[in-house]
Amino acid sequence: MIVKIVGHSGNWEREYEVEAQKIRDILADELINIFHIGSTAVRGLSAKPVIDIMPVVHDLERVDVLDDRFEAIGYEAMGEYGISGRRFYRKGGDDRTHHVHLFQFDNVYEIERHLAFRDYLRANPDVCYEYGKLKTRLAEQFPDDIESYMDGKDDFVKAVERAALKWRCKQRA
Repeated sequence: MIVKIVGHSGNWEREYEVEAQKIRDILADELINIFHIGSTAVRGLSAKPVIDIMPVVHDLERVDVLDDRFEAIGYEAMGEYGISGRRFYRKGGDDRTHHVHLFQFDNVYEIERHLAFRDYLRANPDVCYEYGKLKTRLAEQFPDDIESYMDGKDDFVKAVERAALKWRCKQRA
């Protein structure tokens, strides 16, 4: 997979809405909520042009039988794919367009960390700017090596995630 970072696109929110509706149709009454997460959900942030979507459902086991419906709209079902309690779907093959990170409602830590990270970047333009610079530099350094690109972001992302979770707790006080 080629690592390509582009400037923020106003189309990403519309692309999210179109795909989110397809997912709502598949999940129907099992869906509790659905969120646009990841870098494409943060205005002004440079990103890989891949829309990250996080549906939250009542019962993960009832979702497992819907893999064929996701496949019918172009997704590849990947199982947990490294995160316990997640169902991960990807669309677009090597030219990835969408990722779906599906969680059961009681997987609170995973849901909260994704939302806190997104919201923290939205509320902190300086951190957002630094993250965009880091991603751009890493993409230039590792254009054909997604693993090295991801490894290069890891410490920054973990530090921001910790700060974001603390920030989110303060917001609720």
